[in-house]
Amino acid sequence: MAASNYTLTVNRDLLDPNFESYRLSLDSIPTYNVELDAAVEEVKLKDTQYTLEHMRAFGMYNYLHLDPWYEDSVLFVDGKGRVLSLTVTLDTALGKPREVFCTSAESSSCEDRLCASLSFTSATWAALSDGSGRLYLLRTGKRGDNTHMKWEPLFSEDTGEPFIILHSISHVQAGVHNIEVLLLRIQKDPQETKGSGYSVSLEWITVTNAAGDAQEKKYEVQKRRVLRGKSVPHYAAVEPQGKGLMVASEKPFVFTHVDGRPVEQSDPVPMEVEPADPIYFWQQTAEDITVCVRMPEGVTKEEVQFRLTADDIRIGVQGFPPLLGGQLYTSVDPEASAWIIKNDKSVEVTLQKRTEGPMWPELVLGDRRGEYVMSDEQAALIHEKLTHLTAEDLNGNPDRNEPPCNSQELEDCDGFPEDSSSLTHFDGESLKPTQVVNLGSHQYLFTVEANPSEMPCFCLRHDVDALVWQPRPDQPDNMWEHIATFNALGYVQASKRDKKFATCAPNFSFASLCECLRRAFIYRQPSPVETVLFNRKQGRQIGQVAKQQVASLDSDKPILGFRASNERLYILTSNNLFVLKVNNN
Repeated sequence: MAASNYTLTVNRDLLDPNFESYRLSLDSIPTYNVELDAAVEEVKLKDTQYTLEHMRAFGMYNYLHLDPWYEDSVLFVDGKGRVLSLTVTLDTALGKPREVFCTSAESSSCEDRLCASLSFTSATWAALSDGSGRLYLLRTGKRGDNTHMKWEPLFSEDTGEPFIILHSISHVQAGVHNIEVLLLRIQKDPQETKGSGYSVSLEWITVTNAAGDAQEKKYEVQKRRVLRGKSVPHYAAVEPQGKGLMVASEKPFVFTHVDGRPVEQSDPVPMEVEPADPIYFWQQTAEDITVCVRMPEGVTKEEVQFRLTADDIRIGVQGFPPLLGGQLYTSVDPEASAWIIKNDKSVEVTLQKRTEGPMWPELVLGDRRGEYVMSDEQAALIHEKLTHLTAEDLNGNPDRNEPPCNSQELEDCDGFPEDSSSLTHFDGESLKPTQVVNLGSHQYLFTVEANPSEMPCFCLRHDVDALVWQPRPDQPDNMWEHIATFNALGYVQASKRDKKFATCAPNFSFASLCECLRRAFIYRQPSPVETVLFNRKQGRQIGQVAKQQVASLDSDKPILGFRASNERLYILTSNNLFVLKVNNN
C-alpha cells in the first residue's frame, strides 16, 4: 500500500478574516490552592541525557493528567510513587487528593529513571509507567465520583528500559478485550555516527485477555511493533480499534521490528520518467500575452473549441477534453484578444492584459503543463540587472558595508525547522504509510482530547491562527477534519518567549498558555457584547469581542503541569495544585 500525498482541507466557515485582536480584560479569575502532602515526582535530566530530544520528551513533560472521561478530575504522581486523584465538584471545598494506586518502591532506585507517566485507556482502565521500565495496566472502575476504590493491576511487565506512555486505548474485538499502548524511548544508536548518537523508538504493544471470560485476569502481550526515527514526535496515537497509527514528527518514522523480528525494508526503485513535452508555450510583454497550443495536425477552425472570459480560458478540440483550461493569473480584455490556426497544427492566442505592466509568473493558476519562453529582449534586461552580482575581481566580503544581521532580533514565528514536518498514517497490518501530509510551516502547538471515544485532536498554526484538527481514521477521503479555530493564537503564542505549555478547553471555549513560572494567559472565543461598540477606523459596529486574561500564581516554583477542562484551568507545581475557575456554566 503506497503512501499518497494528502492535504489538510481548511473549513473556511471556521475562519474569521475580520478578527482584529484580543481585548485585555481585568476581570479577576477565582483561584484556589491545594497544598500537597508530598512533592510531585519531578525527575531532572542527567548529564547523559544531553540531547534536544531528551529535553523535548522528558524535560518538558506535563506531569498533570486530565481524565477525559470524567470532567474536572486530574491526577499526578508524587515523590512516594503514589498516583493521586482530585475531582472538583465545589471550588470552595476542594479537599485533598486521594491515593488510587502506589508503584513499587524499587522503581526509585533505577539509575536511568524517567518521569512516571499515565494514560487513560478507557472509562474503567488506565496505563501507568513507573519511570523505571515497568508497565502497569490498571482496572480503575468508574473514576471521578469521589469513591475510594483502589486501582487493580491486571497486567504488569518489566520491559527492561525506561519509557514514557504516549497513548493507550481499549477495545473489544470478537468478544476479546484488547489494550493498545504506545511507548516512547530514546536509546543509544550504534549506527548513528554523525548525529547525537541517539534515536527515538516508539513501541506499539497489544495486550489481550488470553483466557477470555473464564479467567478475566489473564492478560498477555499479543504483539509488539517498533518504529524508529530521529526526532521526538509532536503527536502519536493509536486508532480506536487498533487498526492503525498516526505520527506527526519533524523526521520520518519507519517500522523496524515486529515481535522481535526485523522488518524487511523494501527500498523503492526509482522510476525513470521521461519528461512530458509541453502542451503549450507562452510569452509575454508588459501589454499582452501570446500562447501557442499544440493541436492534432490538420485540425480545422470548426473543430477548435475556444472560450475566453475576463478571468477564464478554455481551448480544446471538439469531442475531447480541453487541452488548456482554468483561471487566468490576472484579468484580460476578451474583446481585444484573438486566436488563429497556425501551420495547421497549433492555435496561437493573443491575450490583452487588462492591467499593463506587471509580469505574470504563470498563465493558468496551478497548470504546470506549459513552458514559458523568454524573449531575447527580456533575457538581456535580466542579465543587465544581475551584472552587479558578478565581477572579475574576487571580493571575499561583499557585505562589508552592510550592517550585520542579528539572529536574536528574529521572533520565534520567523524561524522554520530545517526538516519539513509530516503527519503520517500507518496501516496496522501492512505497517506501511497510507496517507502523508507535509505540514511545512504549520507549527505544531498542542494536543487535546475533545472526545475520549475518538483520537486526540491536534492544533496547528495556520498563518496567524491556530486550527484544531480531529483525526477521522474511518474516513480515508477526509482523515483529518478542521473542527475549531483560535483566532490569532498562532501569532500570539510566538511572542511568549517563556512559554512552556499550551492547551485548550475540550469544548474549545478558550485556549491557554503558561510560562515556566507563575503566569498563565487565557484567550477566550469571541462573545457578544452588551453595550454598543464602534470601530472608528472602519466605521462599523462591533458585535463580538474576544477577551484575554492574565492569571498570576502565588508561587515561585516552576510549573510542572498544565491542563484545562471546560470550566477550569489546573496548574501544578512541585508543592501546590492551583485551580482557576475560568467559566461559570
